[in-house]
Amino acid sequence: MIASTQTNHPLASVKQPGATPQASIDVACSRLKAAGLRITQPRVAILEALIKRAQPASIEQIHGDLANSACDLVTVYRCLAAFQEVGLVRLCYFHNGTSLYQIKLDSDNPYHVVSKETNEVEELDAESSAELRAVIGRIQESLKARGYSEVSHLVQFFAQKAKNAGLREQANVTSAPIQAPQRNQPPAIKS
Repeated sequence: MIASTQTNHPLASVKQPGATPQASIDVACSRLKAAGLRITQPRVAILEALIKRAQPASIEQIHGDLANSACDLVTVYRCLAAFQEVGLVRLCYFHNGTSLYQIKLDSDNPYHVVSKETNEVEELDAESSAELRAVIGRIQESLKARGYSEVSHLVQFFAQKAKNAGLREQANVTSAPIQAPQRNQPPAIKS
């Protein structure tokens, strides 16, 4: 007899200490149901792993977060593809092309800066994210006005951290912005 992995309500009677908030699981599961997808134990386990992570993660990292018996790597690939299709996860990338996934329970996309040396992922500050969302929103509306539909975007920043960035932050020292030469003027050369 084949054991079913389908459940009517995930984690309805299971309360684990230190588990992710039930509300986040409920939101994610209701979005899956609304999209016509079944709620299965592997999907719930993957959702829990995504919700526990504060930053985007690779498929291998997500699989590593699961209990050995939760599901195999292929199931993680398939579930994440399904989650992405219904807008439940957001796809990000490392600068080397590695795909990363992050749970997306609200309408705002978090934007990230990825370190080129360490692949450390940091969320962009709130002010820059708001400004970026406003610009992207105007561009999307412009494209829709021109007849495009199902407009989407991917924005990812890759940067090399300054070697003394930590020291500068500790001393609260800000560097002067670099000014580009004006158009049709030669750059200033200091002797």
